[in-house]
Amino acid sequence: MKISFEKLVSRSIGLFLARKLALTGLKMSLDKLLSIMIVGGFLVLIGVSFGVLIVLQYNAGFSALAGIGSTVLFETVVYMSLDYEIDDRKTKLESMLPDYFQITSANLRSGISLDRAMLLAARPEFGFFSNDVKEMSRKVFGGETLDAALQELSSMYISETFKHAIRMILEAQRYGGAMADLLEQLSRDIRMELLVRKEITGQLFMYSIFIAFAGLIAAPVLYGLTSQMIVVTSKVWNGILASNPGGLPTTGISFLRPSPPHITPSTYNTFAIIAVMIITGFASLIMSAISTGSTVRGMRLLPVFIIIGVTIYFVVGNAIATVFSSIA
Repeated sequence: MKISFEKLVSRSIGLFLARKLALTGLKMSLDKLLSIMIVGGFLVLIGVSFGVLIVLQYNAGFSALAGIGSTVLFETVVYMSLDYEIDDRKTKLESMLPDYFQITSANLRSGISLDRAMLLAARPEFGFFSNDVKEMSRKVFGGETLDAALQELSSMYISETFKHAIRMILEAQRYGGAMADLLEQLSRDIRMELLVRKEITGQLFMYSIFIAFAGLIAAPVLYGLTSQMIVVTSKVWNGILASNPGGLPTTGISFLRPSPPHITPSTYNTFAIIAVMIITGFASLIMSAISTGSTVRGMRLLPVFIIIGVTIYFVVGNAIATVFSSIA
């Protein structure tokens, strides 16, 4: 018996995810997406909870909390992956628009109608946008008005640039105007906008380098150094307590009485790894926001940053441990 995952969520959530899925352009049903999110989240919850409970031997409360946190992280990654696909599709579309509008303008000057000119301009090199334009033309030939078809086409993307261009085309068609000249002007304006974006990205490159250094190198190095300092401090205190089984001598000032640290090296190691993963992950997102204006585009760098950050943490920790052992 096949489970209908759409019935397991509310109608509002289903419509919201269906809209997100449509904007990605992926050939995936809503039921399959929900199956990935629900079944995958359940497997992550069970796997992490039992792994922390049995392998790491933590208590049941902490294991359940770790499982819930991992499940929330899994769902967040799936949702952000959808946002990444939507943003990537928008970026590719905007890079195609100048050439597409220029070809459409040339077709209009040959004396054909707007819908025919748009269809002939939908060349294979425009990829998914060509398929969407061909689908729009089929709807127009099926009896739908060009205005409605163009508005539906613009709703398939989150690009404000494309929506503005469609509004200009619709107004020129309703009130009269030189459509070919308008499309040429739109092509020039969009091309200029893309060039300005590239210039801004170049000017903000130094900020991206600083974020990358702070999150990818400085933070793991400092955490690696601190972890070895805690290891050395714990060994020193173990030696002191072994030499003074009756406890340390007290002085007249009680608040100056020394005591061993309450943080164990293993506890700090776990905290440091989680902190490095969070810092490096956010560093990739911040870099993307600075350089491209879109946070979700940093998703492609997020796993790379996390792996590099954790690797640097372990390398620095082992190097400092080797230096301390040689000195000892």
